[in-house]
Amino acid sequence: MEDKTEKLKLKREVGLMGAVSLIGGTMIGAGIFMTPQTVLSTIGSPGASLVVWAACGVLVIMISFCYAELGTVIKESGGEYIYILRTSGPVLAFMLIFSSVFFVRPAGVAGLALGFAQYVVAPFYSDCPPPVVVVKCTAAATILLLAIVNCLNVRMSMSVQVFFMVAKVLALAIIIVGGVVMLIRGHTENFENSFENTNLGISPIGIAFYQGLWSYDGWNNLNYVTEELKRPEVNLPRAVVIAISLVTGLYLLVNVSYLTVMTPKELMSSSAVAVTWGNKVLGSWGWLMSLAAALSAFGSLNGTFFSGGRVCFVAAREGHMPDILAMAHVRRLTPSPALIFTTIISLIVLIPGDFQSIVNFFSFTAWFFYAITLSGLIYLKIKKPELPRPYKVPIILPILVLIAAIFLVLAPIIDDPQIEYLYVSLFILSGAIVYVPFIHYKLCPGLLTKFTVFLQLFLEVAPAEKNL
Repeated sequence: MEDKTEKLKLKREVGLMGAVSLIGGTMIGAGIFMTPQTVLSTIGSPGASLVVWAACGVLVIMISFCYAELGTVIKESGGEYIYILRTSGPVLAFMLIFSSVFFVRPAGVAGLALGFAQYVVAPFYSDCPPPVVVVKCTAAATILLLAIVNCLNVRMSMSVQVFFMVAKVLALAIIIVGGVVMLIRGHTENFENSFENTNLGISPIGIAFYQGLWSYDGWNNLNYVTEELKRPEVNLPRAVVIAISLVTGLYLLVNVSYLTVMTPKELMSSSAVAVTWGNKVLGSWGWLMSLAAALSAFGSLNGTFFSGGRVCFVAAREGHMPDILAMAHVRRLTPSPALIFTTIISLIVLIPGDFQSIVNFFSFTAWFFYAITLSGLIYLKIKKPELPRPYKVPIILPILVLIAAIFLVLAPIIDDPQIEYLYVSLFILSGAIVYVPFIHYKLCPGLLTKFTVFLQLFLEVAPAEKNL
């Protein structure tokens, strides 16, 4: 039994199709159905909003190429956390995991669950906005359902991901075809003077990018599960290129379709833009768009859940989280304690959260740590050129993306400072304060050890080794 426990590992069960579905299926979520109106209202004009969507796609493609190199040099699961740990040291890595576990990942899960819930309940409240309590209860039930699925089986979770990836691509294809038909019929009036009233301030551009990039979130999900990916040196770069190129093209065409069917004023005033589009184009079949948006958010939520649990798992394995979170179920080989912990925090974040503020603070925190991760890649390229690199990008690429990341972090603060960004910054820095007593000096009470043993027996879990 002891021998089996020592060799317990997560299996490599994610192939190329699963990898593409994990990236693309997580990226295409509630965002493309809920943020176009905010991007447009923030940036001020249809033409500029399309430029923002295209620029977001280019930025994501560039940073994902950088991550593909990092993933083939550092072949461990954990994404930014493991890359920062290996390049910038344990304090910054702990600050990331502290922010990620207690805010960024749960905020992502809560935001997607709210998006899913809004579209699910929308058809039942056609004449008025749905009650907040109903939306939040639906979101909570969805989080619990996906927690169960992900705890039971990796293959089941991947099957859910592939199915919903296909469903949401079909839904976006319907929107695109509908828009093309309207364009052929000559509905181009919304594109006349398309750059009029553009807001060129630093803060509007930054916030518009935050909202657009939320819709692209999930591009880095494969880096969180590198140890469960078959042939990562080949499949990681391939999956990135296929998935992100597909999503960028779809997003641009979908936004053109929205602007063809709706006036900018109609789009900005819509609370569920896909439903408004469906009612105008599909008539009595408009409810299909509500269903499609819900399916899309559900698939994205599943992908976020799948990768989010792995971040917790890897951090615990490195000693930055309680030992119980580094354990896997002895039969199902899923990191169930980490997934259960992520579920609990996500449900807590869901209680006070509203969609737009979750998006802005999520993006601010995420891009702060993306900047640190990219600095680590530049360091590895300059100081350790001898490391084997199955996949390489020119050094100018991480430098350009690092400049963009710094702009995205500073833009909303410089032009339109809000006290909330100070709170988020203090929360990130508080990770360093927590690190000193609890991680560096290991001030953990003996009660925690007894609690770990109890949970280990209750959840039927054991420590899992790295799968390199």
